[in-house]
Amino acid sequence: MGDDSEWMKLPIDQKCEHKVWKARLNGYEEALKLFQRIEDEKSQEWGKYLGLIKKFVTDSNAVAQLKGLEAALAFIENAHVAGNEFGSKIVTLKPVVKVLPKQFESREKAVRDEAKLLAVEIYKWIRDALRPSLQNINSVQLKELEEEWVKLPLSPPKQTRFLRSQQDLKAKFEQQQAQGGAQSDDVAETVTAVDPYELLEAVEILSKMPKDFYEKIEAKKWQERKEALEAVEALTKNPKLENGDYGDLVRAMKKVVGKDANVMLVSMAAKCLAGLATGLRKKFGTYAGQVVPTILEKFKEKKPQVVQALQEAIDAIFLTTTLQNLSEDILAVMDNKNPSIKQQASLFLARSFRHCTQATLPKSILKPFCAALIKQVNDSAPEVRDAAFEALGTAMKVVGEKAVNPFLADLDKLKLDKIKECADKVELPGGRKGAGGGSGGVGDKKSAAKAPPPAEALPKSSAPTKKTQTPSAGPAKKGKPPSAGGGKSKKMSDSKEITESELSVEVCEELAAGVLPASCLQQLDSANWKERLASMEEFQRAVETMDKAGMPCQALVRMLAKKPGWKETNFQVMQMKLHIVALIAQRGTFSKTSASVVLDGLVDKVGDIKCGGNAKEGLTAIGEACSLPWTAEQVVSMAFAQKNPKNQAETLNWLANAMKEFGFAGINVKGFINNVKTALGATNPAVRTAAITLLGVMYLYMGAPLRMFFEDEKPALLAQIDAEFEKMQGQSPPPPIRFTKKAAAEEEGDDGEEQEEDGGGGGGGQDIMDLLPRTDISDKITSDLVSKIGDKNWKIRKEGLDEVAAIISDAKFITANIGELPLSLKGRLGDSNKILVQQTLTILQQLATAIGPGLKHHVKTLGIPVITVLGDSKPNVRTAAMTTLQAWVEQTGMKEWLEGEDLSEELKRENPFLRQEMLGWLAEKLPTLRTVPGDLMLCVPQLYACLEDRNGDVRKKAQDALPTFMMHLGYDKMTKATGKLKPASKDQVMAMLEKARAVMPAKPAAPAKTSRSQAASEDVVDSKPEVKKVRGGVAAKKGAAAKKPPAKGLKDDEDKSGPIFILIPNAKEQRIKEEKQLKILKWNFITPRDEYVEQLKTQMSTCFAKWLQDELFHFDFQRHVKAIGVMIERLESESEATISCLDLILKWFTLRQLFFSSLLQVGESKDVVRKDVRAILTMLCKVYPASKVFPFLMDGTKSKNSKQRAECLEELGCLIEGYGMNVCQPTPAKSLKEIAVHIGDRDTSVRNAALNTVVAVYNVCGDQVYKLIGNLSEKDMSMLEERIKRSAKKTPAAPAKQSAPERSQREHTTNPNATFLRKPAQEDPNKLNQARQNTQHSESSHPSIPKEFQLDLDMIEMDQSRVCELPDLVQHKLDELLEPIMIPEPKMHSVSPHFDDLHNSTASTINFVISQVASGDINTSIQALAQIDEVLRQEDKAEVMSGHIDQFLIATFMQLRLIYSTHMADDRMDKKDIIKLYSCIIGNMLSLFSMESLAREASMGVLKDLMHGLITLMLDVRVEDIEDGQQVIRSVNLLVIRVLEKSDQTNMISALLVLLQDSLITTAGPPMFSELVMKCLWRMIRFLPETINTINLDRILLDVHNFMKVFPKEKLKQLKSDVPHRTLKTLLHTLCKLTGAKILDHLSMIENRNESELEAHLRRVVKHSGNLSGLKSDRGSEKTGLRTDRMSKAKVSDILSEIFKKIGSKENTKEGLTELYEYKQKYSDADLEPFLKNTSQFFQSYVERGLRMIESEREGKARIQTSAGTTGMIPQHGMDSSMTSNNEELKPAVYYERLKILRQRQGLENTSRQRPPISSLLSSKPSVASSTDMLHSKLSQLKESREMYQQEHNAHSHSPTHAHTRSASPAANLDDLKKRLERIKSNRQ
Repeated sequence: MGDDSEWMKLPIDQKCEHKVWKARLNGYEEALKLFQRIEDEKSQEWGKYLGLIKKFVTDSNAVAQLKGLEAALAFIENAHVAGNEFGSKIVTLKPVVKVLPKQFESREKAVRDEAKLLAVEIYKWIRDALRPSLQNINSVQLKELEEEWVKLPLSPPKQTRFLRSQQDLKAKFEQQQAQGGAQSDDVAETVTAVDPYELLEAVEILSKMPKDFYEKIEAKKWQERKEALEAVEALTKNPKLENGDYGDLVRAMKKVVGKDANVMLVSMAAKCLAGLATGLRKKFGTYAGQVVPTILEKFKEKKPQVVQALQEAIDAIFLTTTLQNLSEDILAVMDNKNPSIKQQASLFLARSFRHCTQATLPKSILKPFCAALIKQVNDSAPEVRDAAFEALGTAMKVVGEKAVNPFLADLDKLKLDKIKECADKVELPGGRKGAGGGSGGVGDKKSAAKAPPPAEALPKSSAPTKKTQTPSAGPAKKGKPPSAGGGKSKKMSDSKEITESELSVEVCEELAAGVLPASCLQQLDSANWKERLASMEEFQRAVETMDKAGMPCQALVRMLAKKPGWKETNFQVMQMKLHIVALIAQRGTFSKTSASVVLDGLVDKVGDIKCGGNAKEGLTAIGEACSLPWTAEQVVSMAFAQKNPKNQAETLNWLANAMKEFGFAGINVKGFINNVKTALGATNPAVRTAAITLLGVMYLYMGAPLRMFFEDEKPALLAQIDAEFEKMQGQSPPPPIRFTKKAAAEEEGDDGEEQEEDGGGGGGGQDIMDLLPRTDISDKITSDLVSKIGDKNWKIRKEGLDEVAAIISDAKFITANIGELPLSLKGRLGDSNKILVQQTLTILQQLATAIGPGLKHHVKTLGIPVITVLGDSKPNVRTAAMTTLQAWVEQTGMKEWLEGEDLSEELKRENPFLRQEMLGWLAEKLPTLRTVPGDLMLCVPQLYACLEDRNGDVRKKAQDALPTFMMHLGYDKMTKATGKLKPASKDQVMAMLEKARAVMPAKPAAPAKTSRSQAASEDVVDSKPEVKKVRGGVAAKKGAAAKKPPAKGLKDDEDKSGPIFILIPNAKEQRIKEEKQLKILKWNFITPRDEYVEQLKTQMSTCFAKWLQDELFHFDFQRHVKAIGVMIERLESESEATISCLDLILKWFTLRQLFFSSLLQVGESKDVVRKDVRAILTMLCKVYPASKVFPFLMDGTKSKNSKQRAECLEELGCLIEGYGMNVCQPTPAKSLKEIAVHIGDRDTSVRNAALNTVVAVYNVCGDQVYKLIGNLSEKDMSMLEERIKRSAKKTPAAPAKQSAPERSQREHTTNPNATFLRKPAQEDPNKLNQARQNTQHSESSHPSIPKEFQLDLDMIEMDQSRVCELPDLVQHKLDELLEPIMIPEPKMHSVSPHFDDLHNSTASTINFVISQVASGDINTSIQALAQIDEVLRQEDKAEVMSGHIDQFLIATFMQLRLIYSTHMADDRMDKKDIIKLYSCIIGNMLSLFSMESLAREASMGVLKDLMHGLITLMLDVRVEDIEDGQQVIRSVNLLVIRVLEKSDQTNMISALLVLLQDSLITTAGPPMFSELVMKCLWRMIRFLPETINTINLDRILLDVHNFMKVFPKEKLKQLKSDVPHRTLKTLLHTLCKLTGAKILDHLSMIENRNESELEAHLRRVVKHSGNLSGLKSDRGSEKTGLRTDRMSKAKVSDILSEIFKKIGSKENTKEGLTELYEYKQKYSDADLEPFLKNTSQFFQSYVERGLRMIESEREGKARIQTSAGTTGMIPQHGMDSSMTSNNEELKPAVYYERLKILRQRQGLENTSRQRPPISSLLSSKPSVASSTDMLHSKLSQLKESREMYQQEHNAHSHSPTHAHTRSASPAANLDDLKKRLERIKSNRQ
């Protein structure tokens, strides 16, 4: 008894576990009493016994066991927690079934009897699912059981006792009992089938396989192979297999199935695969993709036993994966040549469809299958047709007619009926009713209706007729049978309408006669066009009044097509005919059959000038009637089947417009891409342009991936495409305004859900990625490569991986079929060599990009193993694995990853790294998903384990992940899952769940159909897995779907009308206080962690409107821009609330990289951003001490970005100027030393900025700066001293400034930029103004401006500053300036120094006035033009403009451009002012071009741009509409004629040729443009007989050559008009006529004559017209003395040789140079290159210098003789008019040399001009600069001339008088100049 007393004292629960059976018996008795006594079903007492109850019923002592069963019953009846452990739905049967067989072996009969009763009861509920577990009990007992089981009723039992949580079911049950036991569906629904698989123990078979299996399976003898297979077959018969690596075994089986010649072995291998698939279930899904293609190919076997085995295998495999994963493989064999393969593939589809529901068979999967099956319906083999009918019928049964009918539109009624008949015969597993209505028979297996189907349950026979009922997976979704009315009949009528059969001519005539007047029909083919027109008018009236239902569309269009049909010659008749087609399509029920009658005719007329518009109208109407995708495909293929480029171009233009109008839904991009490529290669520019425009529109919908199709195009073409794409950047596609009639009607009745599945409302239903041309690399993954990757030697493994990487990168885009690569790479992810692991991960990232969405097939094989790598101990490997994982998920979406047990298996691994990374990843991804697979629940137990992990980081990550799991699974499910935890753990977890519940994120809303960019960003995170296969497509869909914004969107808009900020008093102060007290995270980080973002969200949620917060934290940055826009809008109306939330707004900005932490944006390359950042900095100093801003800018100077360093240094200088030295933090000395370091920077702008900043310090504190900056290198110090000297002259230091207080400095208003003195003019529009003010007020304190030789031309063009307020500078008394004309002519060749001074001050004045012509302010420009006009109207003063003509013309056409693009478009601008400005410009030009000497200075590039501007103005219809506009255009006409007559004729012809070439290349301008250019050319051709002697023929022929290079004869002929071709021919013919055969000597400037047809053409013309005309013209010109002597080449060579001999001899060198100079003047086209080529550099320089000296002397003389008022910028033009255009080249060269010699740096030197090489100087090739280059070179002087203006006068007034005479000899002249230079230098210093 002593022993007894021991256990008697123990608590009840410990007694129940005691080793003494009596103690246990006593425990059970007391537990029974306790259970009956506890009233609270949720009492904690129950928890103590939860884990013990199982031991109660399995007690080894029979007496104790009986009492234990009693206690267990009481527990079940009373405890709430019991629901987690027992019940067929409530009770978990697995543990009971597992121990049941043992009870049959008990020695106690009572136990055996109870076991038998229990087995019968369980059988009632789960039926045959119990059999496998009891197969091994005593045969007698089994027989008894079988007998008992047979007696059981077939109907499933009903639940009669209910949990307290099932009270609603209980009430239903009682109500039903009262009504006499009629069983309702709902209660029947509560019977849930138990999957026998779940009750089985998994068997491990891999270790039990024969050791020599892999050798035997490769043996040559079939008997040995058979033995190996038999061994495996026996193992695979186990109904449930342990998970493991079956890769090698599957590969071996696959090889036997695919390649073994013995059909018996093929069957065995197929059975093994079926066994593996059945035993592994979802775990086999990994291998499905490898095996299915092989099985499908093997269906070519005819033997029934092989076919049956293959069917069983593929059916079992199907249950382990999804139809979507297999779709590619199935579709690949659907068009196989072998009928057996096609038949079996269709039958397999039919069987597979039976296991699908509407949810698992969405439109996106169904669509391609239906398309393939429709082809088979028309197959020649009857068995293929039958199988296809069965598959389509099954699909119809499963998803309903409504879903399938759109895909069957092209089938006739007979076939449709056959499909429906098949659908009616189909019986779905378990009597499930499909969405298509009809009911399957409820066979005797109905009780197991809901059991997930074991593979054996699939139909075994290949015969399609035998239907075996199969239990279906999960509860069936009830489909809505379509109503017999509206929906169904509408659909049917639609399909009939689409598939209208073709009618014979007789029938059509009969139908037409019924609706059209007789006279109309008679006159249709009349020979008289007026009668045909009358007939058309009657036809139109009839159609307009006809009833839609009674309109025989096909008959009517066939009548229209009747002879003459589309060959109609009268355009009026044709126009009406096309209009009627559009009317019929719009008003009638127009079928594709009718469409095909007319499309050819419409396409043929689409390029017609008169009928094209009507043809397009017709095409659009057909698009509405028959859908745009179909119409577009037909139209484009028809257009490109013919050769007419106009039709092709206009077809593409129509399509581009139609896409915008209809949206992009359903467009078959692949079909167009090939035609677009053809168009891009077309010779006709209009076709190319149209193709590029179409691509631009497609880009709106498809985005960047569209470019992938064109990456192999030529770079020039690609650049054009990129430019078009750039235009579309940031635009969203317009909402559709047209719809296919059917679609519009259906959409009203549609429930949006389908749209979402199938890219519905107007978007591209397919993913752009699916359209890319992909390479199949499976054949490159050879067995050798696979064995290399698996080699023992790591170097060979590495070689293998390198090869794989190379294969993938070469292929670029690949199919999902990658052979045996997945398993090989999987092996390498576990490689002992970490370098190889990383290399493998890199390859997997490559694969992600290369395969795209098809990657989802490899998630299980390769994706899950990547997760395993997250557990690696090395951080770099983990990082690489995470990068790979993210890259994969981007392509696949999350659904595949979350399905199955794989993730939960990974989480089971007790690896802290793996758990941390994986939970972090899930916490990031889950909130972005709208739905998740139910398998996520499997991860919950592991998640709970992680909450109690030993590792703190794991626990933290698990807590973070908890709310994201809860948002999908719900609080209740997660709470229920805690039932299996120990009580202590449970309490802890429950507390965490409560916390998580409070912060649980909301599920993302269904994506609103808005802009493309938003959609694309949502797709990246795959917010809806079920649509992820159309990622790009979804994006496109959303873009286009704006045609019918869903009601939800409207609701959102209404919500947005309220205030965006909520004003909470003192909230901001409270937040600041909490941050100081560290109650919340201090906002201080380098990169923000998640908790910072979460904290900000929480703080915002109280005072921001919810929608605004959602926008601010959206994935798409465009939503952020939108939110900022709204905040700016509401700034005034909600100013107080905004201020109260300002801390949160600024914190959000710091997250978005926009504020102090990212002040670095000041180094941004875009001017706009830099300007804004500077403005922010300026304002910042008003609210934040400048001394605190200073350190941030100092940090910015350490950046690697040179722009940023320069900008920050500039800002520092401005701060010091504005606020004195006190801003320098921590001390001036330290800051200055850091700043001075940058004086030695590599980047010029940084050096300049540093120098400017130090100069700013010097201006504040004088020489003390040298102490502060410390030691500098000699070079840096000299640069600084030079800069300080320069600044001292420009800006006297203002020490007074230091004493001024900071505040007054800041608010000083006289200088617009006193706060931060800004950078040079090119960056701040106010600077130009300031520069002008500085020239007036010498006391300005502006520091020296860097980049002094640059000017921002765009800024000048758009200059809005108040230049007009500063006329003083401009209005010099020109009479006084011109007085020095009175200087007597000196006897020596000397130039008065005063002349140069005078010239320079005049020049700088003119420069300045010209700069104002281009001003953005109209009044400023008019004032400047008036002043120039004053000069031009006085002949004695007009010469002042010489040398400034190009500059003036550039400023003028810039102003013309500005008016055209800006002023005319600005509605606020008074149009009278514009007319006034135009009048001034035209007046000036007329004055200028009436003076031939000035007009001839205009260079070719400038003339080209001027003519462009004038012609554009003539064609500007906006001007015509303005009052006096007509007068302006007439004046321009007059001006153009004047310009053509007076300009240099060579330059003019060249300019017009280049302009014509440009206008023909680009079709963007007005169509009349090139026509007017050609008219000008014809006018120039008329002048040729008079001007032939003055033009440079070589130059013109070079331009013609260049033109013909771009437009060869063939290409010219293809243009819409033949005028360009005729113009060119006339020009060349006239030149030949005037010069004869000698014209062939003028091809000297053409380097490669073979590049164009010019020479050949000239020879033909010369030969044709004979040399007679040439000789005549020669004689004539000799008589008149107009013609320059032309000599034969030999003669030229002799003369030049003689001259060069003289130059080479000491005595005659001067004479030789003079002769050479004169020779060059006489024969401008003489080529000196051969004579200079072989001489030394010294000799060449000597000749060059000598020629320049002579030029300089002669020019000086000429200039003084003519007018001392000329600028001297270019040689005098009053010289003999025989000076040819060679002058144009010599002008700048001579000018450059003269400047070099005289060293007059008075604001006219053009620093950017390079000294031309001697060969170019002496050759007659012109250097035609573009007007932009010229603009830079002419206007770069402006700035300096302004800055130095004041200084000039000072310098000149103090300069000593210079000598007036100089030695006549050049040498003496040089010495004199050198001395003079020294004097000037010393004077300036």
